[in-house]
Order: sequence, then structure tokens, then C-alpha cells
Amino acid sequence: MYKSISSTQNPTIKKLVSLQEKSRERRKSGLFLIEGMREINLALQAGYNFQHVFFCKTIVETQLLEDLLDALSGKAEVIELTEEVYRKIAYRSGTEGIIASAKAKTNQLKNLQLPANPLILIAEAPEKPGNIGALLRTADAAGVDAFILANPRTDLYNPNIIRSSVGGVFTVPIATGSTSEIINFLKKSNINIFAAILQEAISYEKQDFTEACAIVVGTEADGLSETWRVESKQNIIIPMQGSLDSMNVSVAAAILIFEARRQRGFFI
Repeated sequence: MYKSISSTQNPTIKKLVSLQEKSRERRKSGLFLIEGMREINLALQAGYNFQHVFFCKTIVETQLLEDLLDALSGKAEVIELTEEVYRKIAYRSGTEGIIASAKAKTNQLKNLQLPANPLILIAEAPEKPGNIGALLRTADAAGVDAFILANPRTDLYNPNIIRSSVGGVFTVPIATGSTSEIINFLKKSNINIFAAILQEAISYEKQDFTEACAIVVGTEADGLSETWRVESKQNIIIPMQGSLDSMNVSVAAAILIFEARRQRGFFI
């Protein structure tokens, strides 16, 4: 028999609600929540350490739950919730009846394990969790060697990022740091910088991305900081035919990163 919680006023449940809603609580505790079987399995495969698994037996599929608990091998405390309590902490409307708490990783630049001739996607100061999630999906689809957030304005374990990335936050090597820290890291690693910026730029399809490189994108509102323009080996643009002068950052990143993949024989 598992421990069970039937009151929404239980201290554990109150803490879980805080983890869902408050970045400060996630930073303070070093914990975050993962909702849904796919995302939990991806986090498990990525080596995250789980603290608790919460389930509602009237919602979750029994076999999926049993398979997950077998994979965890007793490494997390399992707690059964009533449906009322479960829906109090559930973030998604189309829920699967299972939520886990896990230890966040530090995501430090020094911990990135890069292969020879890496391809890296960098985003400076993206504010919207949905855009970060979409960038992570692009990074996963293109099989980049790392995704780096410069000057992040939200934490990686925001539930909106986990949801919008459909688990991509667990499948792509990730690091965060300031713009200056990241540029120093790239220089020391002999990785070329290509900044998506208008000044002194050439069309992206004319650039050779086959050597070790980092493609850097900024926000739609502010673009990239001046530092990237100065430190870039070559600034690149995506020629546009319409009346607007910008596109969604995740769309722009996808165009650029898949061109780099094409040049590297990705579609062969």
C-alpha cells in the first residue's frame, strides 16, 4: 500500500502548488514538477533524480504506472492522491493522473559535454516560456549538440516551458549563463559565432556552417545585444519578402539551424 493524501490543505500539497506557481520556490528548494507520463519518462532517461511520484488511480493507466515504478526501482517515494487533490496540483487540463517532483540540474556551461565540431543554438533573453519551449523542440528536432540560454529571464523548469517543449527540456543538453560568460566559453572552445542580426549581415544560405559553430538568435522585440554583433564571426539574416521586419524567434531559429544541418549532410 502507498501513502495517501486526501486533503488539499496537506502541507505537501501546498508545497507542490508553490512549486508549480513560483520560480522563487523552485530555486529555493531545488525541486520542480513534471506532469505527464511522456515527460516523466524523458526526465528519467536523462538521469534526473526523482523525489516523489504522485498518482491518482482513477485517472492514470495502471500498466503505465507500474512500468514507471519498475523503472524507478524504489528511488522515489510514491504517494496516492484523491482526484480532488490531484486536480489541485495538476497544471494541464488534459492530465494523465501522474506528477513527479525531481531535482533540478545546475545547467552550468562548464558541465556541457560537446563533441568535435559541435552545432549549438543560443537564444539571448527570451522571455516567453512558450518561445523557449518551441526553441527546445527545434533544438531536439535538429539534434543540436547544445542549447544555451543567455541572460535567461525565466527558469528552465517553469511548467510552461516543460509543457510547451513537450519534454524537450530533458532531451537536449542545456546550459545557461550571461552573454559575456557564453562568449568566453565559445572562444575558449574555438566555436564560431554566427549572430542573427541585421547589421553587417549576409544572407544565411551564403554562410558555411560546417565547422564548429553557434547560431545565436534574440527576441523579436529587442533582437540581440551589441556584444554579439561585435564578437560574431559573421552576422546573418533571413531575407523576407513581406511588409513585416521580423518573425517568431523559434521559426527563425528553425530556418537557420536546419540550414546548418543540411550543410552537414543531415538529409542524406
